[in-house]
Amino acid sequence: MNKPANTAVIEALKLENQLCFPLYAVSRQFTKAYQPYLQEMGLTYPQYLVLLLLWEHGELTVKELGDRLLLDSGTLTPLLKRMEQKQWLSRRRDPRDERSVIIGLLPAGQALQEGARCIPEQLAEKLQLTPTEFEALRAQLNRILTLLS
Repeated sequence: MNKPANTAVIEALKLENQLCFPLYAVSRQFTKAYQPYLQEMGLTYPQYLVLLLLWEHGELTVKELGDRLLLDSGTLTPLLKRMEQKQWLSRRRDPRDERSVIIGLLPAGQALQEGARCIPEQLAEKLQLTPTEFEALRAQLNRILTLLS
């Protein structure tokens, strides 16, 4: 015979009381919000993230990209190969360490930066957050990410 469930346990296990679900749902909706802007440029969201890092740093190793994007090489390598086929980036072995692959921008990848300039502003408008609210939310999410990583 089943025991009556503890009311506190039942409340704790309701979807509406979970922190994970709104974060998951917001993440999916946020990625979806980027789609129209990225489709115009022929980019996927993960490709956009790679380009953001390369626009900022010029060159990074696959390991550095994976560490910053929280992606393993099994996920990142096929993504980078597709981007290389589109001639957005190059992959080459590091002459100092043959195990390491350096990723760098090609002119076509660098040129995508111009089309992407308006994306952050357009998404910020969609969120209707003040700059202070935006910064506070970003800081809080980064803190959570740090704690969970």
